Amino acid sequence: MGGVESGRGRWPWQALVRLRKTKYCGGSLLSRRWVLSAAHCFDRIPDASKWTVQLGELSLRPPAWRLQTYRNRYKVKDVILYPDWRRVSHDIALLRLASSVTYNKYIQPICVLSSTFMFEHRPDCWVTGWGILFEDQTTLPPPYSLREAQVTVLNNTRCRYLFSQVIGPSKIHDYVFCAGSEEGGVDTCKGDSGGPLVCDQDGLWYQVGIVSWGVGCGRPNRPGVYTNVSAYFHWIQMQMSRSALGPEPSRPLLLALLWAHRLLRTA
Repeated sequence: MGGVESGRGRWPWQALVRLRKTKYCGGSLLSRRWVLSAAHCFDRIPDASKWTVQLGELSLRPPAWRLQTYRNRYKVKDVILYPDWRRVSHDIALLRLASSVTYNKYIQPICVLSSTFMFEHRPDCWVTGWGILFEDQTTLPPPYSLREAQVTVLNNTRCRYLFSQVIGPSKIHDYVFCAGSEEGGVDTCKGDSGGPLVCDQDGLWYQVGIVSWGVGCGRPNRPGVYTNVSAYFHWIQMQMSRSALGPEPSRPLLLALLWAHRLLRTA
């Protein structure tokens, strides 16, 4: 909420993770076989065969006649939840795809890092998704477009303070962080879960967070809470290496830098 409609190819790692036509979450492409998302999306339906990943699309409801849509839709082979996941804790999941993704200018992977401290206090990071636009909405209205919002990444001291009177600071651990606007009005909401929060550094984009949870949507002093991707860097790397299906997915995760999509940052 509080964002604008995205343009095609602006966020080429964005994935639409879908349970047939009944439920969806966001995700991000890490390599030809791997997508990153939030564990809570798969809480009650962890069966990988029921999920698909759509890449290269702006619309939540692309036209049925578009052949390219089907070409860029991938079956999920495995859903891997973080072992210690408990509701709002360790909210991270990896999806292994059944076939390799074909890269093009609209479909590219995002980089992740083992440390993202340099992004604290950054006022110019971005979050994307197909979430509802207002807290009291139930579904995303037409034209069902992917949206983007610029957010500020807060440090955890500030985050714990803002949430201390609502849920207590104990919910804000080192493996999460807050982002949004303290004034309210800019936030993620229902339907954005699992999507990426990304920051630009010297022309390269890095995924810093995963949309996880919040108290309402866009409320003052209630920024969104995100899984800190860097806290799980080694787990991600281990899963991708252990379950490798071929040479490309087994490479060290930092080699995703070779595929990083250079984009011009726009305000």
